[in-house]
Amino acid sequence: MSDTSLAFSDLSLNPSLLQALGDLGYETPSPIQSACIPLLQAGKDVLGMAQTGTGKTAAFALPLLDRIDLSLKAPQILVLTPTRELAIQVAEAFQAYARHMPGFHVLPIYGGQNYGIQMKQISRNPQVIVGTPGRLLDHLSRKSFSLANLKTLVLDEADEMLRMGFIDDVETIMAETPSERQTALFSATMPAQIQRITKDYMRDPQQVKIASKTSTVENIEQSYWIASGVHKLDALSRILETEEYDGVIVFARTKTATVELAEKLEARGYSSSALNGDMNQALRERTVSRFKSGGLDILIATDVAARGLDVDRISLVVNYDIPYDTESYVHRIGRTGRAGRQGKAILFITNRERHLLRAIERATRQKINPRDLPSSDAVTQKRVKRFAKEVESVLADQKLDFFRDLSLQMQDNLGLSAEELNTALLFLAQKEKPLQMPAEKIPERRPRDEQREGRNSRDRNARGRDDERPRQRSSKKRENIPHDTYRLEAGRDHGIQVKHIVGAIANEADLESRFIGDIILHDDHSTVQLPEGMPVEKVKHLQGVRVCGRPMRLQKVEGTVAPRRPRKPSKPRQPRD
Repeated sequence: MSDTSLAFSDLSLNPSLLQALGDLGYETPSPIQSACIPLLQAGKDVLGMAQTGTGKTAAFALPLLDRIDLSLKAPQILVLTPTRELAIQVAEAFQAYARHMPGFHVLPIYGGQNYGIQMKQISRNPQVIVGTPGRLLDHLSRKSFSLANLKTLVLDEADEMLRMGFIDDVETIMAETPSERQTALFSATMPAQIQRITKDYMRDPQQVKIASKTSTVENIEQSYWIASGVHKLDALSRILETEEYDGVIVFARTKTATVELAEKLEARGYSSSALNGDMNQALRERTVSRFKSGGLDILIATDVAARGLDVDRISLVVNYDIPYDTESYVHRIGRTGRAGRQGKAILFITNRERHLLRAIERATRQKINPRDLPSSDAVTQKRVKRFAKEVESVLADQKLDFFRDLSLQMQDNLGLSAEELNTALLFLAQKEKPLQMPAEKIPERRPRDEQREGRNSRDRNARGRDDERPRQRSSKKRENIPHDTYRLEAGRDHGIQVKHIVGAIANEADLESRFIGDIILHDDHSTVQLPEGMPVEKVKHLQGVRVCGRPMRLQKVEGTVAPRRPRKPSKPRQPRD
């Protein structure tokens, strides 16, 4: 446990770093900072287990800056991150902490940025390089810079680099670094491959474990709404109209969905933009910058695009599409409620996604409560209240003599009372968004837990025991059509179940489950039958979809068209005695 009374001034940091921390308003180190800073200052290898949002960037940046040699114009610290967004964030943190250290240079290196620009920046001989594994490996193979003077290597969010398939690149880079270097590895979880890296590449690492997953969500008010697909946009609009928020991030599952949702929200008058991996880097950086400065209120993002996004003004996170793994959920809602602030997280789920909700509750050890959508009356009252404030502002700030005379003139010319004229003008002032919300379009449904529990109870009583056998999809519910067989690179060894494959394909390909044929699970892969002649773009999209955190890499097995299922012959009648 860390000493909660400890101050940064107690950690023997360079005065220039303490001055920068004072400028930033930081006084008391977080638990991971107070634990890691002394160890890294002493040159120890550190293995830190902590969630995002716990302050781990300062935990390694401050002590490493404290030991840096500003007279040496060569890379002394190398930080590996899984995404370009996190690389930029970490580089900005180093720059902020070193603002009073003349001669200091830090360089973020990531894919999508012009090599010429990066080579020009490398020529400035930065002391700190922060980058993604792929682009760093490219530069090492080109011999763009030397790691001969490297003192410390940091692996930030190592489990995410493993999940994204970078672990081989990471090991290749580590092998290129000096053997006597100091190593710091930070990871929310400790899978087998990460454990192997700690044994092979670290020297007597000091382990620092900070809290459990609940520490990152305990100050976030979480709730969920049972969604019906076609009504999700209307539900989101109602929430945005009635919730008090500063900045909002809405998570969608696919890149296409982010663009479509952003366009629909813009059409409804919201200041929103998509953020996904298909956008070029310059556009992504401009989008994040606008969001930080308040030029945008709502970001619609995918998990990968939002990785490392650290914006103080995010007060609301909406999971428009539920993630398939609990780690992604924790990372998503960790975008709000940071540094002790309060935040809200709202989750949209369908009835068939309830098992994912239960998995999230188990992982976070917190109950997520159902919520009702704001009623039409509540939305109307909010609209009227906002309009009334606009009227007050106009009366206070504008010269209205001309309009006052015009009002009297119109009353005389049209033979109207002041009340009749005001009513007509209010109607015209609505423009595209009526003050009065139309009649209910969204069914205000309560969760059906109680109904199901009652039904399950009756079923158990009828059977006299709990039926714990897994459900099998009834062949009667499946369409009798020809299928093609596809292979996907996920099987029993990866924790995959049939329901995971059905859910992923049904959601991502917008394909009803009755059109999905036989699914066979093998140890390291699975096969699934999909309707013959699946659109190329849908198959291509499914190749990148993840099941339980693992990419499908869906590929058609050639020459395996399954025939239509013949009807089973009816059993012959038995002769009666």
